[in-house]
Amino acid sequence: MAEWRVFWVPRAGAHPGVRGALLEDWKDLEERQRSVGVKPGDPIFLAPDHRVDGLLGLYVQCGSFRRHTPETKRNYATDICLFLTFLWGRGVVWEQAVERDLEDFEHWRRFAPENPRLIGGSKWNRELAALTGMYAWAAGTGRIQRSPVATRQVAGPYGSVVAPVARAKNARGSNVHWLTPRAFRRWAEVGLRGHGRDGVVLPGWSGRLEDRNVAFVDLLYSSGMRRSEAGSLLVFEVPQRRLEGGRYCVGRIAAAVTRSKKPRTFYVASGVVGEIETYVDSSRALAVRRAQQAGRYEGLGEVRIVTDVLGGVRPTVRWRDRSGAGGERRLTDLAVADRMTLYTEGQHGLEPLWLWLNERGLPLWVDSWEGVFRTANDRCREVLTPPESRFRDPHRVYAPYATPHACRNSFALYMLVVLNHLMDRRFGLTPEERRDFRLLYGDPWRMVQDLLGHASRETTCSIYLAPVADLQLRALLAVADDADVPGPGSLDGVFARLARESEGIQDLDDLMLPALGGSA
Repeated sequence: MAEWRVFWVPRAGAHPGVRGALLEDWKDLEERQRSVGVKPGDPIFLAPDHRVDGLLGLYVQCGSFRRHTPETKRNYATDICLFLTFLWGRGVVWEQAVERDLEDFEHWRRFAPENPRLIGGSKWNRELAALTGMYAWAAGTGRIQRSPVATRQVAGPYGSVVAPVARAKNARGSNVHWLTPRAFRRWAEVGLRGHGRDGVVLPGWSGRLEDRNVAFVDLLYSSGMRRSEAGSLLVFEVPQRRLEGGRYCVGRIAAAVTRSKKPRTFYVASGVVGEIETYVDSSRALAVRRAQQAGRYEGLGEVRIVTDVLGGVRPTVRWRDRSGAGGERRLTDLAVADRMTLYTEGQHGLEPLWLWLNERGLPLWVDSWEGVFRTANDRCREVLTPPESRFRDPHRVYAPYATPHACRNSFALYMLVVLNHLMDRRFGLTPEERRDFRLLYGDPWRMVQDLLGHASRETTCSIYLAPVADLQLRALLAVADDADVPGPGSLDGVFARLARESEGIQDLDDLMLPALGGSA
C-alpha cells in the first residue's frame, strides 16, 4: 500500500559523515534550509510518489505547531500521515478534502469491521486535534477555502470555545492505572532484575544496563516526574539537598522540559538518589570511558562544552563550542535537545552531562525508555503468568504492567495514603477530627484567598503563594524521626484494600496472586 511518510530534519552534525556521503554536491544544504525557515526538529512530509509537500512544510514552521512539545509534534505528524495516506487511496489531496472524507476516515479508524486495528475515543481525539490544527492554519492563511473539520460552540470553564463536532464522547485515558508498592517491586524485580517466580535471579540473566534501568524507574515511582522530565536530567541536577530527617531529597525541574513550561520542585527518596549515584559511578562511568577510547565524542557535530554553571536564584549554564564561540542560557530554559549537546572536560576528555546514557556512552533519547518498559512488561507476563492460567480469565492477570505514566499515577496514590498516615501520626487527628477541623476553620488556602481578596484561588496559589505552595508537604516529609515515615511495606494492607475496592489498581501478594477485585 502506498503510504505517506514523515522524516525529521536532524540537528547539525547529528549523523556525522552520512549526509556528506549521500549529498556530496549539497554541502550548502544546511544554509539552504535556514534560508527557507527549515529548522532542526521540523518534520518533512513525503508523498508516495516521493514529492515533498511544500504547503505542509510551511504549516510545521508556524508558531502554533512549533510551540508543541517534541512528543506532540511526533504524534501529530504521524496522525497527519495516516490521514494523507487514507486520502491518497481515494485519489484526493488534503487541500481538497471535504467533511465526508473526514467522516469516512473516522469510520475506518474506529468502527469498520474490516479494520483489524480499531482505535478508541482518546486516540481518535488526538488524531482529530492534529487535523484540526492543520486545517485551521490552512483556512486561516487562505490556502484553502474551508476546513473539512466541522466545529461547534461549546461551553467551557471560561466561556464558550470552538470544538470539533466529530470529537469522541466516550474517550477515556488508556493505561490509566496504578501499581501498589509491592506490585511495583515485583514488576521491577522480575522485569528489570531478572528474577523468577521464587525471587531468585534466573540462569542466563545478563543484567545488562540493570542499574541504569532500575534507578530510572525508581526515580519515576518515587518522585512522580514525567518521562521527559526525569529522562532529560543533567548530572548536576540529581538532588543532593536532603530535607530534615534525611528520608527525602529535593530538586528542581527546569521549565523548558515540563508540559506547563513552568519550573517546579520535586521530591525523591534518598535511597533512589543513592541508586542514581551508584549508576553514575559504575556502569555510566564505564560507558563514558569506552566512548572516550573509541573517540565517539570527538566525532559529534554539535557539542557545547560547559565552562561554568552559575548558581543562585537564576542558575545559568555557560559554554563554548568547538570553534571557541561562547554562549550561555538559564538552566531552566534549556530544552531537551539543548541538554543533549552539553558536555564537560573530564580527566580523560569530553564527557556528556546528560545523565542517562546508552551502551555506547551517548545520551539516551527520552523516547527510548518506552522500549525498556515494554521489554520489562513482556518479561513479567512470560515469567509470572502460570501456563495453565493463560487464556482462561482475562480479568485475572498475574503479571503487573507498568508504563512511565503509571509510575506517576502510582506516586500520587502512594503520597495520598502516606500523607494521610502522617497527618494522623504527627497531629493525632482521627478522620472525624480532621473533618471537624476543616468545617470549623475552613481550608487554609481558602482562608488566605479571602484575606488577600482574590476572586480566584488559582491567583492565590500560583502567584502569591507559589514559593510556599509545597509548605505542608515539606513539613510532613521533613520528620525528625525516620520511624514516623511508613515504609512501602508497612502499608501493604492499606493498598491491598484499595486494590480490592477500586478499579485499575494493580496489587500482588507475596504468592504473586492478584488482589480479589483488583486488577494486577
